[in-house]
Amino acid sequence: MTSRGTPSRFLQSVLQNGVGRYVFQLKRVSLIFSKKAQSSLGVREFIEEGVVDYAKKNPSTVVYVSPQASRIPKIVAEYLNGSVREEIVTNKTSPQISELLTKLTNQSGLDIIRIRKPFHTDSPSIQGQWHPFTNRPPSIGPIRPQKQDNK
Repeated sequence: MTSRGTPSRFLQSVLQNGVGRYVFQLKRVSLIFSKKAQSSLGVREFIEEGVVDYAKKNPSTVVYVSPQASRIPKIVAEYLNGSVREEIVTNKTSPQISELLTKLTNQSGLDIIRIRKPFHTDSPSIQGQWHPFTNRPPSIGPIRPQKQDNK
């Protein structure tokens, strides 16, 4: 926590992901719905129309379809780092559920918090950050606007 009262951290990737090949962080998705409830209508439509397409697009993610009587329809996403996200999908349409699954697939499982700086290194330079005047000899002096000759 910082003095602002909101948590923050430096920009980082999960387990150096992307240094070699990229590994999607979403491990498992469970679609929990009711076979008869009206609030699960969108989930049932998505299962009939889009769940096979989603599974083909994301072969690294396991998709479980679990009908449970009189339950609130929800999507449970489990990530490689152990975090679990539950999203309630009551009265959502099939395209809205597809968008939500795409969003969950592209996330890393880390909490969304404020980033301190847009750059970070594990081995910082002793010399400081580079800028255009880093190697400029001091004998030249500071840069001033050019004088115009008035004739």
